[in-house]
Amino acid sequence: MSKPTTPAESAQLKDIVAHAKEYGFVFQSSEIYDGLAAVYDYGPNGVELKNNLKRLWWEAMTQLHGNVVGIDAAIFMEPRTWEASGHVAGFNDPLIDNLDSKKRYRADVLVEEKAAEYEKAGDPARGAALTAELGRLLTENDLAGVKQLIIDEKITCPISGTAKWTDVRQFNLMFSTQGSAVDSDAPPVYLRPETAQGIFVNFLNVQKSARMKIPFGIAQIGKAFRNEIVARQFIFRMREFEQMEMQFFVRPGTEGEWYDTWKAARRRFHEALGLPAEKLRFHDHDKLAHYAKAAVDIEFEFPFGFKEIEGIHSRSDFDLTQHQNLSRKKQQYFDNDLDPATGKPYGNYVPYVVETSVGADRLFLATICQAFQEETITEGEGEAQTTKQRTFLKLHPAVAPIKAAIFPLVRKDGMPEKAQEIFDSLRFDFRLVIEDKDAIGKRYTRQDLIGTPFCIVVDGQTLEDDTVTVRDRDTREQTRMPISALRGYIGEAVSFRRVFEKL
Repeated sequence: MSKPTTPAESAQLKDIVAHAKEYGFVFQSSEIYDGLAAVYDYGPNGVELKNNLKRLWWEAMTQLHGNVVGIDAAIFMEPRTWEASGHVAGFNDPLIDNLDSKKRYRADVLVEEKAAEYEKAGDPARGAALTAELGRLLTENDLAGVKQLIIDEKITCPISGTAKWTDVRQFNLMFSTQGSAVDSDAPPVYLRPETAQGIFVNFLNVQKSARMKIPFGIAQIGKAFRNEIVARQFIFRMREFEQMEMQFFVRPGTEGEWYDTWKAARRRFHEALGLPAEKLRFHDHDKLAHYAKAAVDIEFEFPFGFKEIEGIHSRSDFDLTQHQNLSRKKQQYFDNDLDPATGKPYGNYVPYVVETSVGADRLFLATICQAFQEETITEGEGEAQTTKQRTFLKLHPAVAPIKAAIFPLVRKDGMPEKAQEIFDSLRFDFRLVIEDKDAIGKRYTRQDLIGTPFCIVVDGQTLEDDTVTVRDRDTREQTRMPISALRGYIGEAVSFRRVFEKL
C-alpha cells in the first residue's frame, strides 16, 4: 500500500527527475515535440546503468543456477495466446472520470490512496478494512459498489477538488494493431502486455532442446506494453516498459516450498544490489487471481511511498493448462523420478509454476532514488576552511555507468599522452572516460554526479615513477598506486562477484 505523496517527497522526486535529465540518464520521449505521455528514453548514462542492472539479473538467474536457462520470445504472438491467458476477456482496470476536471483515474488507486491516508493518520485498521472492501467489490466485479465506496469515503478529484464522478467502467489495457497488411478482416495482433506467455508457449521447446529436468526455470528480459489509465511518477508506471521474468516449473505439491525459496532469494538480490533492508518490505496480495495459490510483492520505499518493484507468484498449472486446452497440444512433462509413496515414477503431469517478475525500469528508478545523495562537506584547513553541499550518486560500482575517469592534471608536459596510454590499456576491461577540461575539482564533481566510483589522476610524478592518484567517490579519499595495479584494483570493486557473494 502506498503513502500519499507529501510536498517534500514530491520535491525529492522532482530533484531526481531533473538530475536524471541533466546528466544523461532519462529523457522524455519526443521531447522536441512536447513529449509523449508516460514514454521515456534512456540517455548515455541511463542505458549503461540499465544494461548493467539487466546483465546482473540475467547472470544471477542463469549463471548462478544450473537449472535456469533463458529465451528471447517475440513481442507479437498468435492472438489466441491472449485468449488462453485471459487477457482478452479480463485484463482490465476500473476507470472513473471527474466531470469537472475531465481527468481520468483508476478507481482502485483512488480508494487505495484513501486507505493509505488512514494508515498514515494512525488508523491502520480503518485503512485495512477499506482495502478489504475494495478487494471484495473488485472480485465480484461490482463497479457500482466501487463508485459508491468512493462517494461514501468522500474521495475528491486532486485537480478540481470535487466529487462529481462518472460511473466506473472496465478498460482493457492491451494495445492492438492490424495483424495483416492486406487483409482488413484479419484478427488484431496485440503488443504483449507481459513477457510470461512467451515462456509458457515455449515450455516444451525449451525443456526438450535444453534437456531440462524439473524443477527448472526459464528466464527472459523483454519489452511489454500496457495502455495504462494512470501513468505517472516518472518511469515507475509507463506504457512501454521492460520486464525481467523467470518462470520456475515444479512438481505439483512442491510449489509452496519453491515459492518460499524464491521469495527469500529475490529479496536477497535487492539487498545485495544496495537497496537497504529497511526500505524493502513484503506485501502479500489481499486479492488473489482465481488461478493463484499465493502472491507477494517486494516493495521499495520510493520518495512517493512504498511501491512494488517485483512480484513473486505461485501460479499453479493455470497457464500451461489453458494453452493445452486451446491449442490442443499437450503441455505435459514425464517425470521418471520415483514417488516415495508408491515406489513408481511420478509419470505425466502439467507442471506448476512459481514466477518471479521484476520491472527493469522500476529497479532502475529504485537504484537511482537510493543512490541520490546530498551531504555537507568541509574543504581546506584553518581559516581557509569552507563547507559546501555535495551531490553524488552512490551507485554500486558493479552497475555504475562509468567505472573510472582518467584525468591528466594539466594539458601539457606529456600528461594527456600518458592518460591516453592508461585508457588504452584498460578500455577492453572497463567502461572509461578521459577528461581534461576545467579544474580538477570540477572534474571530480561531474563524475560524482553520474556515479563514477573512481577518478585516476595523472600528474608530474606519474611521468617519473608510473604511479597515479586514485580518488574514491564515496569517501573522497585518495590513494597512490602503480599503474600496473589499476586493473586489479578497479576490477575487484566493479565485479559482479561483489553482488553474487551476498546471494
